Amino acid sequence: MDGDVPNIKKWIVLYPIYINSKKTIAEGRRVNAFKGCENPSCAEIGDCCGHLKLPFAIEIDKAYPRDFMQRGRVRVLLKKEDGTLYNPAISSRKQLMLHIVELVLRHPGRTKKQEPTSALTAGPSKFGKARKKKR
Repeated sequence: MDGDVPNIKKWIVLYPIYINSKKTIAEGRRVNAFKGCENPSCAEIGDCCGHLKLPFAIEIDKAYPRDFMQRGRVRVLLKKEDGTLYNPAISSRKQLMLHIVELVLRHPGRTKKQEPTSALTAGPSKFGKARKKKR
């Protein structure tokens, strides 16, 4: 494990802002806004890298250079020392980001957060019924 620590500097860096659909390209988003997800966290990205069987390390003390209030980043290793891929389905940084977006959207912690929003969508229909009663 001690041998991996110096090599971590050569790993791919993923900031959560890269896949955040709420950000613009100028703010640092790197995937299509329709494919992105809302406010992903480093923990969610790390879980997804683990699911994809890729070595990763979460660095909480680091910040995104364009927006220093965005704390945290994830370092990911795509290739072994001999050059073979850890996951044959992921050969580039872009493919990695797209796979992570798909997994973050289905992340168990995220689905719990989205349940209250489905309750909010039921709210306006109640207001619609109330308006019909007034007519």
